[in-house]
Amino acid sequence: MGKTRLLVIDDNETLVNMIKDYFAKTPNIEVSLTAKDGNEGILFIDNKKEEYDLIILDLIMPYKDGISVLEYINNNRIDKKVIVETSYNTPEIIHKVAILGAYYLLVKPFELQELEKKVLETINSNEHIGGTIDLIHNNLEVFITKTLHELGVPSHIKGYQYIREGIILVYENNVTIGITKEIYPVIAKKYDSTVPNVERAIRHAIEVSWNRGNWDLMEDIFGNSIDIDKAKPTNSEFIITIADKLRLEFSKPLLTN
Repeated sequence: MGKTRLLVIDDNETLVNMIKDYFAKTPNIEVSLTAKDGNEGILFIDNKKEEYDLIILDLIMPYKDGISVLEYINNNRIDKKVIVETSYNTPEIIHKVAILGAYYLLVKPFELQELEKKVLETINSNEHIGGTIDLIHNNLEVFITKTLHELGVPSHIKGYQYIREGIILVYENNVTIGITKEIYPVIAKKYDSTVPNVERAIRHAIEVSWNRGNWDLMEDIFGNSIDIDKAKPTNSEFIITIADKLRLEFSKPLLTN
């Protein structure tokens, strides 16, 4: 089997070049076409079907946005899978792109390794186009990403990914104790690290957050569990408290029709 060929539709030239450079070094994926707006994207979708296998689509673009492109793909029954990447990530948008058949929604900024993983998962999936996106899990990731950014945790440091993974693990497995024994080893294994390194990286990320984050949000999230004027939360408090907030958030309906 040859390489999976991508059509990337995004007006962010810097990001597109990063994606091209990254996949130029991978054995299974390559960027074969790029379009800088929705109109050009639709032109390529229609006229160059034999030159790409999967579409990477931004939502906010000139002329025609990503939703319009997805609607075009649906209305014209174009049999190509789509991964959406965007920084505009409300529950309504997630619901909309799911209904229109996107396989995944990646929230900007994202790791290129994560994009590679989603491309491989999508291209190897036997599902048919049409609402296969996991709404709850995607909305969960959106919420965590947005919360960590607002709390001032930089996305480029290792602790950010470890915290993000820890929150998901605690939320999905209902872990309230034993973070060190139960969660750290899983994170360390996934990221080819060690438990002490995971613990240190998370602690560093929390310290950075406490110096640059949204203080009102910190008060809202952590005010009932610790005295934030006197102390930063421990690693466990930080992860478990955000996971608890997720449980409250996702006990509500995603949308009402």
